[in-house]
Amino acid sequence: MKIAQHTDNDTLTLALDGELDASSSVSLDTELTKPDILSYRKVMIDCQRLNYISSAGLGVFISHLQRFQDAGVKLVFFNMQDKVHNVFEILGLDSLMTIVPTAQEAASV
Repeated sequence: MKIAQHTDNDTLTLALDGELDASSSVSLDTELTKPDILSYRKVMIDCQRLNYISSAGLGVFISHLQRFQDAGVKLVFFNMQDKVHNVFEILGLDSLMTIVPTAQEAASV
């Protein structure tokens, strides 16, 4: 999996490309653990090219959710493919995390 970063003022966008599984979740965890990530007001996760997410990948997001909330950083997912979105829904994570269809909506959250 590849992770591309883009910053715009107080927003960091991470574009995920490929499969987020046990092996690739380590690199995502490393990105989300960096201390400067809490200096952003919002972290947007572009899932347009995310083809698959395992429980390990979901676990990375879940493990950082409280830390982001405590720091006042919004975590927003967008451009999620249906098969990936279904995994979030089945596990009830769509009620814990903000998931919107487009980048424009993610930017306005």
